[in-house]
Amino acid sequence: MAKDTALYQNLRDKWSTKHKELQKSLWEKHGNIIDDFVTGTRNFAIGSVSALMLLSSPVANNMLPPSTAITVQEEHLPVSKNVFLINDLSNILPQEVRPLTTDEESSVSAVLTRDFGVPISAELDGIRLNRSYGYIGAEQHLARYPGDTMATHFSTPSGPTPPEEIQKAYSSGMAPGLGGWGYFAPSATQMTQEDSDREKYYIAVQSFLAPGFADHTGEYIKFFKFRKMILVNPQNGKAIVVVIGDAGPAEWTGKSLGGSPEVMKYLERVDGKARGAVLYYFIDDPDNKIPLGPIDIK
Repeated sequence: MAKDTALYQNLRDKWSTKHKELQKSLWEKHGNIIDDFVTGTRNFAIGSVSALMLLSSPVANNMLPPSTAITVQEEHLPVSKNVFLINDLSNILPQEVRPLTTDEESSVSAVLTRDFGVPISAELDGIRLNRSYGYIGAEQHLARYPGDTMATHFSTPSGPTPPEEIQKAYSSGMAPGLGGWGYFAPSATQMTQEDSDREKYYIAVQSFLAPGFADHTGEYIKFFKFRKMILVNPQNGKAIVVVIGDAGPAEWTGKSLGGSPEVMKYLERVDGKARGAVLYYFIDDPDNKIPLGPIDIK
């Protein structure tokens, strides 16, 4: 045992001597960064035997400045639920953005229904869109009532117009035409919070490409009007409840749906040219109990 201890000490001394100049050079070049990292880290978790050996080695000890002390403690750090959703979706979705297969759609539906606690599916009442996974582009604001302009657009039934700097954050402008269903309210005084929210959280979908649309146009138009859906960005796990407020975009654009400025901003798909992909599924909410806007995982 004594022989082994002496051998270990001899090897340790040789190792320290060999790397003394390397350590000095490292601190001269990167000392500030290392010191900031060590002193600024509140939870320094050690997850492997090799890490423990490193901290106990003479090299690691010599690398740390004399005035620095590391407190090693184990804590249960909070993990965003979005991480698990992102992982689950990544195991289902294909590498390329294409129409999902029936099995893929069913798997995604099961994951979203489980995580958000509401019935979510790619088909509702026997009606479906041409796809449930595609590229989204940016849409403009829509007139909510006759005479609505960008100057009045950020006034809501629940409060006054936000400060000017908030308005500048939504500088997409007003669409020259109306949404697919016309105005959201007959007048400014008759506009409800739901009317305002429908415009704020609207999407445009290719309803005209839905299977069976040409043969049941009237029925399909009635079904799609302000139909509630959920949009999910599979890259960050953010989800938002929206309504279908318009038709489009055209097939030649290479995009499958469009989102209001508020929708694009929340999903972090702020630039339609970025061709960001989203999932868009129907929400079965016949009693209209699920509010529009961002929705969190249960």
